[in-house]
Amino acid sequence: MQLDVVSDTVCPWCYIGKRRLDEALALRGSEGIALRWRPFQLDASIPEGGVDRKAYMQKKFGSDPDRARAVSQSIREHGEMLGIQFNFDKIAKSPNTLDSHRLIRWAGTAGCQNEMVDILFRRYFTDAEDIGDRTVLLDAAAEAGMDTDIVGDLLSGSADRELVRREDGLAREMGIQGVPSFVINEKWVMVGAQETASLVKMFDKLLAKEAAEAAAE
Repeated sequence: MQLDVVSDTVCPWCYIGKRRLDEALALRGSEGIALRWRPFQLDASIPEGGVDRKAYMQKKFGSDPDRARAVSQSIREHGEMLGIQFNFDKIAKSPNTLDSHRLIRWAGTAGCQNEMVDILFRRYFTDAEDIGDRTVLLDAAAEAGMDTDIVGDLLSGSADRELVRREDGLAREMGIQGVPSFVINEKWVMVGAQETASLVKMFDKLLAKEAAEAAAE
């Protein structure tokens, strides 16, 4: 079964969704599931270098700070149940996430894509680092065991920029407007940070279906 997870590196619900996915795979095992992370930019209009996060969030929520606080608190509570510490107040910038998605793509080639996604989520949401900064991305690559000389050369150029943008556009053509989204065998889509039990049930059902079809051939 091919499982593509469409997400953005600054999406807190994507972090929650990933942690639940990890739990589901740990519970039932990952045998038969090919996991791949796909890019989605919630706001590709953010310039390189990022923008002040406080001003950005004020613009997003307008004159309703109570709503912003309520949303943040709900996310924190869901995170705490999964061992995630969201430090929203410490985050200085809202970055453009294009380079972080390029790094995730290269991590797939290096065999550490799932780990890289975790590293970037943690560095942004818990460590409050600027994951639009290439120095931070190089540190993340080193943490995952990637060749930082190669990653540095790639980041300094335009490698895979257009490819990431095309993949983002393809997700939207599929009708994906929110993340995380789970795409199964490039046919079925589940949107949102699914509960662990729901993911396990889905995996068991689809893998059993694949096994039955294979046996009938």
